[in-house]
Formats: sequence, C-alpha cells, structure tokens
Amino acid sequence: MSFFTQAYLLEKYGPRLRIAEVAEVLQVAEKTLRNRLSQGKVTLPMYEDQGLRCADYRDVAAYLDDCRERARSQA
Repeated sequence: MSFFTQAYLLEKYGPRLRIAEVAEVLQVAEKTLRNRLSQGKVTLPMYEDQGLRCADYRDVAAYLDDCRERARSQA
C-alpha cells in the first residue's frame, strides 16, 4: 500500500472518511457508491459509527492501490 496515498487521505479527510467523502475520492455520486456497496461491486470495508457509514483511510488507500494494480495488469 502506498504511503503517499495514505498520507494524502489522512491529511485531507482525517482517520475516517464518511461515505460522502469516499464517494468524492472515488469520483462517483454518493447514491451510486451506496448502490455499488450493496451490490458487492465495491469491496471496501466500511463500518457504522453513530449511524454514519465510515471507512478507515488505510482501507480507502488500499482500495485505490488495488484498483491501480488491476488496471495495470489489464493493460
């Protein structure tokens, strides 16, 4: 996992990202992200805290890095 990806996400969003922030990072609408998560198309670990769906910045960074590796292997 890229240290730079983690550092960027941690500085910009803090240690946890709400679903709206994850959608912003992935450049999709929040509703689209919710649908993809429920359909299992996005395998990003998320948890609920005080009624908010959140993701750890390290998991988001790992997801982005995994997307990059999959794209590179298909090229």
